[in-house]
Amino acid sequence: MYREIAKLIMYGDMDKDCILYQFGEIFRRFDNNQSAKPELIKDIYTQLKRLLIVATDYGFNENLWHNYLTFFLVTNENPFSITCEKVGANDGSVNHFAKNDFKVFKNLFDYDFSAIESALGIDCFSHISNYQAIGKKELMYNKNVSEKIISLSRALEAAADEHAFFDCVTAFYKDFGVGMFGLNKAFRIKENAAGGIEFLPINNMDKVMLDDLIGYEIQKKKLIDNTRAFVEGRKANNVLLFGDSGTGKSTSVKAIVNAFYPQGLRMIEIYKHQFKDLSGIIAQIKNRNYRFVIYMDDLSFEEFETEYKFLKAVIEGGVETKPDNILIYATSNRRHLIKETWGDRSDIEVDNGMHRSDTMEEKLSLVNRFGVTINFSKPSQKEYFHIVIELAHRMGIAMTDEELKAEANKWELSHGGISGRTAQQFINYLDGQKMIVKSM
Repeated sequence: MYREIAKLIMYGDMDKDCILYQFGEIFRRFDNNQSAKPELIKDIYTQLKRLLIVATDYGFNENLWHNYLTFFLVTNENPFSITCEKVGANDGSVNHFAKNDFKVFKNLFDYDFSAIESALGIDCFSHISNYQAIGKKELMYNKNVSEKIISLSRALEAAADEHAFFDCVTAFYKDFGVGMFGLNKAFRIKENAAGGIEFLPINNMDKVMLDDLIGYEIQKKKLIDNTRAFVEGRKANNVLLFGDSGTGKSTSVKAIVNAFYPQGLRMIEIYKHQFKDLSGIIAQIKNRNYRFVIYMDDLSFEEFETEYKFLKAVIEGGVETKPDNILIYATSNRRHLIKETWGDRSDIEVDNGMHRSDTMEEKLSLVNRFGVTINFSKPSQKEYFHIVIELAHRMGIAMTDEELKAEANKWELSHGGISGRTAQQFINYLDGQKMIVKSM
């Protein structure tokens, strides 16, 4: 195995801690009689456990060795894979080196583990070639990633040679991209040990769609129109969704990402304390073949907080032009984002009858940098009842409309007032009671 891995060119620059590299080292020590059997077995089981953790995290099944190699291929960002993501597999000298690597991976796919199993008296590799996960339906994993990896793994198993391997992998790069951005819809960020930015996939993102949000048709249309223009490469604006709590602002953003994910839309969620990293985030994603929404939930600033200045500089007004593949979507309960005080009015100047406050202008200028502002106001009681009744019908709750209205009215009086969120919580309660009744 290690002899094959040593032949890799485009995919050879791998982390020495990765499972593939570690297995290669174990097999090198085995071939050269450099380690005793118990030590080899221990090290094999250590890497096998790591492979099983990956399989559990991503819901892999069937041939875990093939799944892992496929996962390695589709997450390895190198000049060849990133070029394929952008323009596909064009003719060029780099294809020669890529096909060399795919011949290696074809050999790794077909690798015969029987010799080492027989010599060490183990059978773990045989078992992971036909792996059946226990309780897979109950596990929390990214089904989108699992399905893509397993599907491509099956295609690569059937590939006759490196040329067929090449066609399968490059088609995947072109259709879905490479790396974590190619497999996942949404990400958070954290600072790594070296002080750089690391993207963390959100594996359990809410699968909500815009049709699940009842009402607010005008608001949803404005958001859809802006996002569609963005993913189609036309001019689009940063968006601020503001209004009352529980009206569906955050749900709308999640739904828009779910809707436009197949067209290459990705979301990166960041928090106020991370605004200082905005320039670093943008630097890493500006040349990728995706459209990114940088998402800020529940955005607001107290008068002593100055992080909004990082945001202003990035949205508009910095020396470097904001890349065309990045927009900022934010939600807030505040229309003006930054808390105003009576002290802000102390610097008012009067000029030809016009009143101007430098402090207030500074604070309002942030909102003005969102080209689209969408107001999600609290529903009326009639709209609240409509939401409740529609949700109840979708959930199959056997109550009349009048009964639902009466109970929904009681619920909102003791659960935070009228809102879409209150309606959803009420329906969740009724559905839970229905399940209890069925089980009794």
